[in-house]
Amino acid sequence: MKTESFIRVLAGSVVLASVLLAHWIDERWLFLTAFAGLNLIQSAFTVVCPPTFLLGKLGWIPLDGRTRGGFSSRP
Repeated sequence: MKTESFIRVLAGSVVLASVLLAHWIDERWLFLTAFAGLNLIQSAFTVVCPPTFLLGKLGWIPLDGRTRGGFSSRP
């Protein structure tokens, strides 16, 4: 899986989880949805994605832009 796809799955999961938490727990969880959306917009304009750096530091994805499967994120 490419790094961009992994980030999209992660962002979608965060949005879905926050909507469920807002429905069942407290509506303030919708701020997490707003944060995820703003982060996606920011990364589209600046080509800087903070979750990529965090996931790289955690070892989930290599910092050279490839996932563990070895597929390059570059076309």
